[in-house]
Amino acid sequence: MDWSRPRSGALTYAAGHFPLAKAFMFRMWCEWAAQREAVPPPDLSGACKYGSLLMCRLFGGSIRGHYQHQYNDIDGLHLDLSHDAADVAAMRDPYLHEPLYFAIPEGQQALQGCLPRVDAWVLRYLDERLASPLCLSSGSGSRRHADRRA
Repeated sequence: MDWSRPRSGALTYAAGHFPLAKAFMFRMWCEWAAQREAVPPPDLSGACKYGSLLMCRLFGGSIRGHYQHQYNDIDGLHLDLSHDAADVAAMRDPYLHEPLYFAIPEGQQALQGCLPRVDAWVLRYLDERLASPLCLSSGSGSRRHADRRA
C-alpha cells in the first residue's frame, strides 16, 4: 500500500478534531501499555506509526516521514499527534520526508502490522464521537505546534 498517496478518511478534517484525536490517541497508547503491563507512557513517544495511521484512517491525507518518525499531510497541513513527544523533540529533523522509505518492504510490513489495532481504535473513536455529535461538527481548536503548512 502506498501510504504517501492521499486517500479519503472517515471524517473531514477540521482543526477542532486535532485535540480530540490527540487525547484519544494518548488514551489508547496508555491503555495498550497497561495491557502489556508496561510502564505508563508520559507522552506519545514511540507512537508515530500508530498515530499517523489513526489520523490517515480518520481524516485521510497521506503519511510522511522517514525511518525515525512519521506524521500526516492532510490538505497541505503537516499534522503530528506526537509533535510534543520527547522522542520527536530529540530528533534533528523530525519532519524530513523521504518518500522512498515507504517503499521498503519491511517498513510497509511494519505499518500493516499496526493496522488491526489502529482499525479497532478508529471504530472506537467514531463510536465515541457519534455519542457526542458536537465533537464531530466542531471546527474550532488550537493549531499550536501540531499543524504546519506544507
